[in-house]
Amino acid sequence: MQITVDMNLCESHGQCVFAAPEIFSFDDEDYLVYEATASDDLLAKAEKAAAVCPVRAIQVHAAAGQGAA
Repeated sequence: MQITVDMNLCESHGQCVFAAPEIFSFDDEDYLVYEATASDDLLAKAEKAAAVCPVRAIQVHAAAGQGAA
């Protein structure tokens, strides 16, 4: 699964960090960092993170044959 975050939109609300801490976190300066490629086992969490992002900055691209957000 591929994950992209539009950093021009991201305002570091952190909802994605709560929804999918395996993928999203903050660095020491409170900037969002994330795994651009994550295990398909985390697809549901990634989709939840995208859904709760208040500025819709997260895009999830599932591997072929799976759903996507």
